[in-house]
Amino acid sequence: MDHLFLQSTLRELQVIQRSPRFWATFVTIVLIFALTGPYGTLERLMPGVRLGYWLALHAMAWSFAIVFSVAAEILLRKQISNMFARMLIGSIVASMPIGFGITLVDLAFFGDTPSVIGSLGKSLGSIPLCILFCILSYMTMHRQIAIAAAGSNVAETTAPSAPMATAPQVPILSRLKPENRGALLRLTVRDHYTEVVTTRGRELILLRFGDALTEIGNTAGIRVHRSHWVATDHVDRLKRDNGKLFVIARDGAEMPVSRSYAEAVRQHFG
Repeated sequence: MDHLFLQSTLRELQVIQRSPRFWATFVTIVLIFALTGPYGTLERLMPGVRLGYWLALHAMAWSFAIVFSVAAEILLRKQISNMFARMLIGSIVASMPIGFGITLVDLAFFGDTPSVIGSLGKSLGSIPLCILFCILSYMTMHRQIAIAAAGSNVAETTAPSAPMATAPQVPILSRLKPENRGALLRLTVRDHYTEVVTTRGRELILLRFGDALTEIGNTAGIRVHRSHWVATDHVDRLKRDNGKLFVIARDGAEMPVSRSYAEAVRQHFG
């Protein structure tokens, strides 16, 4: 269990680490704080030192918030179905160590005498920032995290050597770049190409959709539309909108269900 938890945590942390949106958001917020100088830093610190202060503080705070939100996202999956709620709980819990981290940063830059009461006050004050961080992270990366989570779910139900053992049974994976070969999640028609989405990424391959369906091997799934196929374990729920039926995948993708497949989809997923 601990081994799987560590693997899942590292996988989702890598998703965040590799996200250009995440780094763009981080840099933008640091620059905003450095230029505006809130909490008296505009008067107390020179521009270069002020930038260093807010860079150090945000790097510390975001690191705690990321680790705690990812850990909560994984540990609370069986108790709480909503990903945002899980991440929010983790982010709020992270406010406790963040408060003590702020105390250490203030000691380094201002020489302020640390105290437990002061650190707890900073922890309470950091809760709104933790909530804001959670909202920004969820808006920019929830789909990527969901894909990584799907990979974690597959890992929990298979032996460590299973991906290599089952690879030959899913021929379409051999058409992908090695770094994109993971558990098959869904297939979608893209002009003359088929988009293959796995737990490790997505890739366009020059292959007719009908031929792609013959290469899914032993992957359990269902065709929901002439342009969409989805793995059974990757389906989160069904949704009806203006009389039309949609399949919602675990990574947030919506796939329309055509009339010819609607009855089979309803019977399969209720």
